[in-house]
Amino acid sequence: MSEAAGSPGAAGYGHASDDLGGAGSSRWADIDGPVHYVDFGGPSHGPQIVCVHGLAGSAVNWSAIAPLLTSRCRVLALDLAGHGLTRSHRRGTDVKANRLLLDRFIETAVEPPVILMGNSMGGMISLLEAGAAADRVSGLILIDPALPFVPARPDLLVATMFVAGGVPGLGPALLRGVHRLPPAAIVASTLSLCCHDPTRVPTDVVAQHVALARRRAGFAEAGHDMGVATRSVILTAGLGGHAYRAGIAALTCPVLLIHGEKDRLVPASAARAAARAHPLWSLVVLPDVGHVPQLEAPSDCATAIVAWLDSAGQTAAREATPTPATPARTAIRRWHLQRRKR
Repeated sequence: MSEAAGSPGAAGYGHASDDLGGAGSSRWADIDGPVHYVDFGGPSHGPQIVCVHGLAGSAVNWSAIAPLLTSRCRVLALDLAGHGLTRSHRRGTDVKANRLLLDRFIETAVEPPVILMGNSMGGMISLLEAGAAADRVSGLILIDPALPFVPARPDLLVATMFVAGGVPGLGPALLRGVHRLPPAAIVASTLSLCCHDPTRVPTDVVAQHVALARRRAGFAEAGHDMGVATRSVILTAGLGGHAYRAGIAALTCPVLLIHGEKDRLVPASAARAAARAHPLWSLVVLPDVGHVPQLEAPSDCATAIVAWLDSAGQTAAREATPTPATPARTAIRRWHLQRRKR
């Protein structure tokens, strides 16, 4: 069941208006509590793309690229539990819990199957969802996904942050300290880490991120939730990497892998290794771009995505295009949703 922003289902989580100044419309879904998402629009007869943000990200991470895709695709982006405006509300904020949340969101907000577009941790969660629920995912667009660790010279600052973030007690304390910074400073430091050239991010999109950071400043649980998520990403990609690798190896859906050459968090060598291991995947490496190409180089990303939809991703696009609704299909969908709520 979906509800507009400010509705009773979002009580205590949304304001009368959750418009952060972007091109999309804020919405709420009830999935064991309020889940915030942004509907960027697009044709009802076009392929459905569900965007999944990364660690410490949110739906506004897609504000720069979504308008470049909505001429042919229906684009939605959710806030995972413990991120954006979706507070944990007694839900888990680790990778496994948010994979299950994504699965239920797909069934609740759209008509599966869909194309999942995930960045960083969102790419990891999208890969896991495609492996666990292949009938819901027709294709993957992975933008600098958190892949299984590969040997590489680590960025000292990034390595220090991840180690600290993964230590129980220390990570949440550091993250609480970060959240005490002015919202503009939080956004500036994040973009400095994630972008090769932060000035490429459109100013209106930066403003949306600052507005969101201002909203999240009042979330007392944010540091704890982010610490749980950080440790989960490290365990999944590192110590638990064998299971993650096995799941990736078993995928059969079309995959587009876009990666920034200057990514400091996930080295481009990891993307190249993944592409070598999966020859049917399409790989696009963007020079002089960091960890969030959808923000730093949205036009280049959109061009690569549209080209893939017209070539190797044609099957994914066709399967992700919903069929016209009929009374019988509507009744069957309602029955499945009611069963899931029991």
